[in-house]
Amino acid sequence: QVQLVESGGALVQAGGSLRLSCATSGRIFSINPMAWYRQAPGKQRDLVATITTGGRTSYADPVKGRFTISRDNAKNTVYLQMNSLKPEDTAVYYCNLGPTFARGYWGQGTQVTVSS
Repeated sequence: QVQLVESGGALVQAGGSLRLSCATSGRIFSINPMAWYRQAPGKQRDLVATITTGGRTSYADPVKGRFTISRDNAKNTVYLQMNSLKPEDTAVYYCNLGPTFARGYWGQGTQVTVSS
């Protein structure tokens, strides 16, 4: 059974940084591109960043230049380094396959709250 476990969320002040981690089980990580998504209260879940198995990355416009997605293939883990955080980055962050998610792979997510 595939499990995606997100961690690293916290309450930070605007301008601060956080590093999110997503640990996976099973072999999905090694053969699939991965992504981070986020869902703010009352809004739809949006794609934030993707990374291919070869390390090619792409980002949503609101986070370009501030967020960096990476993966550690030996640890089956994908990361999201978030710098220069803004209050509008407040959301629950999830990892999944990307850019097309797998419906059954959603985890609990990790809460990121950015105070102004």
